[in-house]
Amino acid sequence: MRVRFWGTRGSLPRPGSSTLRYGGNTSCVELRTADGTLIVLDCGTGAYDLGRALVTSGERPLRGHLLITHTHWDHIQGFPFFAPLFVGDNEWDIYAPGGLGQQLEATLAGQMEYTYFPITLAQCGATIRFHDLAEGSFEIGQTRVVTRYLNHPALTLGYRLESDGVVVVYAVDHEPHGRDPKGPVAGGLSAHREDRRHVEFLAGADLVIHDAQYTVAEYPQRVTWGHSPAEWVVDYAVAAKAKRLALFHHDPQREDEALDRLTETCRARAAGRLDVFGAAEGQILELAGMAGSRDVTPETSTASPAGALARGERILIADDDPTVIQLLTAGDGETALRLARSERPALILLDWQMPGADGVEVTRALRADIDGGLREVPIVLLTGKVGAEDTAIGFEAGVTDYLTKPFKPSHVRTRVRAWLLRRGTGQSRDPSP
Repeated sequence: MRVRFWGTRGSLPRPGSSTLRYGGNTSCVELRTADGTLIVLDCGTGAYDLGRALVTSGERPLRGHLLITHTHWDHIQGFPFFAPLFVGDNEWDIYAPGGLGQQLEATLAGQMEYTYFPITLAQCGATIRFHDLAEGSFEIGQTRVVTRYLNHPALTLGYRLESDGVVVVYAVDHEPHGRDPKGPVAGGLSAHREDRRHVEFLAGADLVIHDAQYTVAEYPQRVTWGHSPAEWVVDYAVAAKAKRLALFHHDPQREDEALDRLTETCRARAAGRLDVFGAAEGQILELAGMAGSRDVTPETSTASPAGALARGERILIADDDPTVIQLLTAGDGETALRLARSERPALILLDWQMPGADGVEVTRALRADIDGGLREVPIVLLTGKVGAEDTAIGFEAGVTDYLTKPFKPSHVRTRVRAWLLRRGTGQSRDPSP
């Protein structure tokens, strides 16, 4: 498998003399498999040069697959300038998270409305097919693609690509789920179930391309921004027994010399257990191996989840925090328990500390209920408790997810969407502690 980096920067393009070696363009990576399949990961400003290279290569007609992690601007800003889309007889399949709200085609078309751009999406000459994704797996030629939700203020997917005996994982715009100051993989095993699932997603990869926008020192001032400290990314990759780690999605303020220092810090943290490097524009990797795939596929695999959710499903939110009380239907644990049994919500958000029964007690009662639906309903625990011991108590009680305060409303909305989509594709609660 051949991998080339066309854009490695995060959030904002940063061209200039101080970013020459690592590059200033935003996210775009090209993959070519042994059978010639072309896969493009994200379409930031780096896609401009990739598009020019593809058009001048003489390959006609061109068939490609564009996998978009999410539609924040730094991941789609190159789309209107991606030249292969304007060449007749070319065919492109474009994939991105979907299933709720605005769909992929409408989002990309909105970016190309005449107010913003002189050519509309409908005027592209290539044949374009759009695919809205949830967690699952699908095939592109002989490549198996596994998708997994990441932790970001917008619904975001990571991609695990298995082909030619090689595994590449692309996980950008991801923030650790747990808030333990020691990191998401303290002692080799995270207390937060979602962090463990993330390690599983990276498991055994030949190459992990991962969001590493911040340092550990910077992260406390950037909690809930949706990105990872580079040092903790090393911990993820080491715990996953990955072979190589590309630090990616570089902060716009991080100049070449600072990236050199950060890369050396991460290499020292890896202590020889992992090959760590800073991804740079123009860098080409030739990957060969017999890594073998590991089963990280959710229970139901799908490449098109749209319509999987029933309309009008209820969400029960129980929290006594006055700053969010306007959103709530229950202000204490007993009311929450009564409403859960009478209304049968699709998802429950519970504050840990409430009058009457607290969130953990309500969770235990629901998990012991004679109603099978209540025993399996997704429950997200909202709390200010950040310690590994507290997190473990929540999961042992049966919560599905553990969301630490403070958090942004956008983070809550995204986590709610992810759990509703997981429920819509038939995934049940993980019974493991």
